Amino acid sequence: MNYAKAIAEAFSVKEEYVANIITLLDEGNTIPFIARYRKEMHGTMDDQKIREISDKLTYLRNLDARREEVRNLIAQQEKLTEEISASLDKAATLAEIEDIYRPFRPKRKTRASVAKAKGLQPLADEILMKQKSNLIPLEMAEKYIDEEKGVETAEEALQGALDIIAETVSDNAEVRRRVRNIVFRNALLSSAAAKDESSVYDMYYEFSQPVCKIADHRVLAVNRGEKEGFLKVSLDIDGALPLNAINNLYVQSNTPCGEAVKAACEDSYGRLIFPSIEREIRSDITDTASTAAIKLFGVNLRQLLLQPPVKGKVAIGLDPGYRTGCKLAVVDATGKVLDTSVIYPTHGEAQAARSRQVLKSMITRYGVEIIAIGNGTASKETEMFTAETLKEMNSKAAYMVVSEAGASVYSASKLAAQEMPDFDLTLRSAVSIARRLQDPLAELVKIEPKAIGVGQYQHDMPQKQLEEALDGVVEECVNSVGADLNTASPSLLSHISGLSSAVCKNIVAYREENGSFSSRAELKKVPKLGPKAFEQCAGFLRVPGSRNPLDNTGVHPESYAAANEILKRCGISPKELGKVPVSVGNLEELAAELGVGVPTLQDIVKELSKPGRDMRDELPPPMLRTDVLDMKDLKEGMVLKGTVRNVIDFGAFVDIGVHQDGLVHISQICDKYIKHPSEVLSVGDIVNVKILGVDLNKKRISLTMKGL
Repeated sequence: MNYAKAIAEAFSVKEEYVANIITLLDEGNTIPFIARYRKEMHGTMDDQKIREISDKLTYLRNLDARREEVRNLIAQQEKLTEEISASLDKAATLAEIEDIYRPFRPKRKTRASVAKAKGLQPLADEILMKQKSNLIPLEMAEKYIDEEKGVETAEEALQGALDIIAETVSDNAEVRRRVRNIVFRNALLSSAAAKDESSVYDMYYEFSQPVCKIADHRVLAVNRGEKEGFLKVSLDIDGALPLNAINNLYVQSNTPCGEAVKAACEDSYGRLIFPSIEREIRSDITDTASTAAIKLFGVNLRQLLLQPPVKGKVAIGLDPGYRTGCKLAVVDATGKVLDTSVIYPTHGEAQAARSRQVLKSMITRYGVEIIAIGNGTASKETEMFTAETLKEMNSKAAYMVVSEAGASVYSASKLAAQEMPDFDLTLRSAVSIARRLQDPLAELVKIEPKAIGVGQYQHDMPQKQLEEALDGVVEECVNSVGADLNTASPSLLSHISGLSSAVCKNIVAYREENGSFSSRAELKKVPKLGPKAFEQCAGFLRVPGSRNPLDNTGVHPESYAAANEILKRCGISPKELGKVPVSVGNLEELAAELGVGVPTLQDIVKELSKPGRDMRDELPPPMLRTDVLDMKDLKEGMVLKGTVRNVIDFGAFVDIGVHQDGLVHISQICDKYIKHPSEVLSVGDIVNVKILGVDLNKKRISLTMKGL
C-alpha cells in the first residue's frame, strides 16, 4: 500500500508532506520536534494533525500486517485462490479482512461441524444446487441415513444439511457486509429498565434512537447503565429487510429445495448472523463514541494544562476536610514549601476562631497573595471560612477553588514521597493544590492524565487508547511551553521531546552534582543523552542564565547561526535581545540567503522579538474571588461570572462560586445552532451566565448564556 497517498487522500493534504512525515517518524523524530522544527517538510501542520497522521499510519501498517497474516493462514490450508487474494487486497478495514477469513477460521464444535462429521456436506451442496428442480429435500435425505455415523432418520439428515447451509450463509463475507450495512442504517438502539428502581439512568428506561444517528454520549451512558445492571439494551430491526438481502443471494426459487434454503437462511440470520452483527455494531458505535470522548477529553485537558500560571506570588493551599481537619500549606513564588498546619474550621466556634488566627498569622507572616482551595469534601465550608477571614483582615489576598482531582493519587505516589519526604499524604495534597494555582502545567504533569477529571465516561474508555492520547496531549503542552532546564522537575522533563525517564534522572543528578546548567550545550555532558536526544530536546529546554541569550528562546541550536546573522543585520547585540524590535524586511529573500525555510525564519524572528516568552501569559488570567455565595442565595434571573470547568457533548459545567457547578445545556450556550459546545467554550473560559433554575434537593443548577 502507498501509505503516503492513502493518508494524503484521507486528510486532504499534500502527498509529499505526508511522505516527509512518515520518513521523519521512521527516523526516530518525535512529533513535537517535527511540528516545531521541520515545518518546511510538512507545510506547518500542528502537533495534533501530525499525531493523527501518525495514528493513521500505524492503523494502515497493522491492517497490512493482518492482511498478510490472513493470506498466509488461508494458504497454509491450501485454500487460497486468486479471488480470495484479490478480495484481501481490496479490503479497506479490519472487519472486511476478518469477514474474508471467517470461513477458514478454526471453529469450535458447532451444529454444522457435527453435521459435516456425519457426512452431510454433500446433501447440503445438493439442496443448494437443485433449487430449481422439483426434488423433495426429505426424500433426498433418506440416502444419508447411517446409524454408524449417528444419522438415524431422514429428518436428522435434512436438519444437519440445513445447519451446514446456515453456517455457509453466515460465513459469506458479502452477506455479512450487506446485513451490517442494513442493520446500521435501519436498526434502533433500545434500552429498558432491568430493575424496578429509580436511578441516574431513568431517562433510558424507555429509550430508543436510530443507531446511525444516536449521540456518542448516549451510547456511553446506555453502555454504563447496562454494565451496572440497570438497563437491558438491544438493537431492534424489522428482520424482513436483512432477510431479503440474504435470500436474494441464496434463494433461487420457491421449489421445495428453495424453501429449505430459505428456512436455512432464516435460521442463519436469527441464530448466527444477527447476534454477531449486533455485537459488532454495538462495538463499532462504542469505539466511535470512545474515540470522540477521548478527543474531547484531550481538548479539555489541553486547555486545563495551558491555563495561565499565577506567577511571582506566595500561595496557601487548603485541602478541606471534616473529621481530619483542613490541611494548610504555604509555598513561595517558586513552589517551595514554607510552612504547614492543620486547622479545624468546622469543629465548633472555638476551633473556628483558633483556625482563623492560624490562617491570619500565615497570611501576614509570609505575605500571602493567593489562596487555592480544593473542591472536595468540606470545600464549601472552607471557602466561606476563608472569605470571612479575608474580610475580617481587610486583606488584599484573593482565593480560587481549584479541582483537586488526582491530588490524593499524587500524594500517595512514589514521586510525591521523593519530592516531599518530610510531609504526610494530606499535607502533600495541600502543597499540590497551592502549586496547581501557581503553575497548572508543572503540577498537573505529575498526575496520571485520566485522573484529572475533565472528560466524560473516562473509566469506560479503552484504557490503552486513552492513556496514549492523553500522554500525547501532555507532551504537546509541555513542549509548546518549554521547560527551564535548571528548575524543571523530573516529571516535567519526562514529557520533553526525546527525553527518556532514565535521561531525565541523569539531568537532575547532573544538576545536583555540578550545579545549574550554564548553557544548552552542557546537556551533551549528561550521561546517555546522545546527539539524537540532544537534537530532539534542545529547542524545548530553556537556560535563563546562559551566557548565550538564544539558550533562553525557542530557537533551536541548529538555527543559532541564522539567528545571529539576523541580529547582526538588525544591529542588535545579544544583550539587547527583547529590548529592540527585530525587523527583517523580505522574508523570502532572507530565508534563501540564510539557507532556512520561511516558516523557520518567521519562528526565529518571533523568538528574537520576545525571548523567554510564555505563551500562557497571553491568555486571560484565572478568576480569583474574595466573597462567597450559597446555593440558597441563587435566584432565577441572576447574572453571574463563572469559570468553565468541563466541556462535554451535551453542554458545559461552570463554576459560579457556590461549590456546585451549574450546567449550561448545549441549547443554552448561544443563540445560533452549534454541533458541539467546544465550538464556543473552552475549559478555563471566564463567562457570564444567567440562572435558569435551582434544584436544592438534587443540587442541580441550570444556567444559560443566551442574550448575555
